[in-house]
Amino acid sequence: MILSIESSCDDSSLALTRIKNAKLIAHFKISQEKHHSSYGGVVPELASRLHAENLPLLLERIKISLNKDFSKIKAIAITNQPGLSVTLIEGLMMAKALSLSLNLPLILEDHLRGHVYSLFINEKQTCMPLSVLLVSGGHSLILEARDYEDIKIVATSLDDSFGESFDKVSKMLDLGYPGGPIVEKLALDYAHQNEPLMFPVPLKNSPNLAFSFSGLKNAVRLEVEKNAPNLNEAIKQKIGYHFQSAAIEHLIQQTKRYFKIKRPKIFGIVGGASQNLALRKAFENLCDEFDCKLVLAPLEFCSDNAAMIGRSSLEAYQKKRFVPLEKANISPRTLLKMGVE
Repeated sequence: MILSIESSCDDSSLALTRIKNAKLIAHFKISQEKHHSSYGGVVPELASRLHAENLPLLLERIKISLNKDFSKIKAIAITNQPGLSVTLIEGLMMAKALSLSLNLPLILEDHLRGHVYSLFINEKQTCMPLSVLLVSGGHSLILEARDYEDIKIVATSLDDSFGESFDKVSKMLDLGYPGGPIVEKLALDYAHQNEPLMFPVPLKNSPNLAFSFSGLKNAVRLEVEKNAPNLNEAIKQKIGYHFQSAAIEHLIQQTKRYFKIKRPKIFGIVGGASQNLALRKAFENLCDEFDCKLVLAPLEFCSDNAAMIGRSSLEAYQKKRFVPLEKANISPRTLLKMGVE
């Protein structure tokens, strides 16, 4: 088995994955959402301290799963990029300690690659090559994945991420953090769905294959300010619905532009914000239009988790992509290449 660790942002997670058949044996996670909610977003220093507390607790649960017998563990895998430096280092220190004390090889995993492999948790075979939309609190990307060692970024956000924009809109409406499920519920409860959008769809007339949410977010801010004296639940629902609709339409329009260029046969959606059901439905329709197979990460493995790191690290284990302890470092940015062929 491989013991994997994820601490790139505000979720502490450990998992055990069987090497022979890629089956997830154990997965434990502690979310920090309640600790960051009053700040409207993740506070890096607080997240780091919480990882220092939570990771050892999760390791105790791993010990119980193993009956304190670590002989079945053949490697330690850890997310080392991209993410918050102060949280990545917490996981790396645990990984190094386990690697040294158990005399096990160390695997360094890219967080973005891990999200791609969230599509294949509990599956021995992958369906690569495929294209992937990654939407989360930190990322809005289109990736092309041919195999484990050939994953490229072909589109990214010029400013805010899809998930981050939901957090900020929720904060504008004084509704808390994380904003994704809050705004999604507002939109679902809105009584006048399917009416014309009141907010502009970003980059609608731009030739660039990219994402942008700052202008949409600013339009929401102006609408909130206009309604400030009477910002009741009905108005919040209306704003939430029209914001979500414009944000998803933006993703659809840009991805459709990509589809027309590359015509992918398989398209995956991953990341914490991919739990949004309206987004999933919109992409089902898009993929149907282009006769493209849509694959989705299970809802429980959309947000950051060690199970996806464990699954991706199986490929590294087979290729013996191990890193000496003295060369194991973190990076706040991904080293995946950017570009379209």
